[in-house]
Amino acid sequence: MKKSFLLSPNDDPLDIRYDNVFKAVFTKNTPESMGALSGFISALINMKVTIVLIKANEPPIDDTRNRQVRYDISGIAENGELVNVEMSYNPDTDELIRIEFYSAKVLVGQDIKGSSKSYRDLKQTYQISIIAKDKFFPDEVFLHSFEYYDPVNKISLNGKSKIITLELCKLDKIVEKPTDEMSVSEKWAVYFEYLTDKDKRGKINEILNKDEGIAMASQVLMSISKDQEEYFRLLSEYKYEVDLQSKMVNAERKGKREERQEILEMIKQGLSLEEIEQQLLMRA
Repeated sequence: MKKSFLLSPNDDPLDIRYDNVFKAVFTKNTPESMGALSGFISALINMKVTIVLIKANEPPIDDTRNRQVRYDISGIAENGELVNVEMSYNPDTDELIRIEFYSAKVLVGQDIKGSSKSYRDLKQTYQISIIAKDKFFPDEVFLHSFEYYDPVNKISLNGKSKIITLELCKLDKIVEKPTDEMSVSEKWAVYFEYLTDKDKRGKINEILNKDEGIAMASQVLMSISKDQEEYFRLLSEYKYEVDLQSKMVNAERKGKREERQEILEMIKQGLSLEEIEQQLLMRA
């Protein structure tokens, strides 16, 4: 029997759209975390899968130089298929090329060397990218699934790699739908986008009451929120990302595109927020 889990009006969960929080929820070695990730992936690939191994690709927690590195989650399904999942709160301008690049890395990272193996031993791979901010495709469809395809002759390559994207900025109409009419992927997307919006708390609780995987994700998230040490570590990383985003938005609004690019370059170099602020002050 499904265990019920609802958010109270006073609950204040961390924003799961930030990649460090997303990673913390979906990579714990607990039945709830594993079950939540399995449920999410199953919803997106339209096939029930059970994730049996999770790897969070990240720098050490105490490596402050790399706090801005985007986290991704590599999972292996029960049937051996490979899934790479990431949350992009502040996507790059070249995000789609970046997604394609890492999708290829997942495919070619498989080991088929040896006299007993061939290309047929390659497993299906999925690159799942959740884009929290910005709109990358011109339509109003929030979920896209891409694979190699000849658009002229309408023939699929039937290849081993698939790219799935969710654009969370396209949910204005979907969130207003009755939850009974939502697909499972729509419920997950609405959950990610509106979890911290208290005006939508009733809708979120309806979703939690109907989907066990999403309820398990919330259970893990709220346990993190009640663990002071982990909460403040995640909050520190959250603050770092928000502060950087604020600086880049302000630079953009002032028409200082060069300054925004400088900030991005300093992030890539591994400078801390304090070092970035100092560099900007010196150039003012």
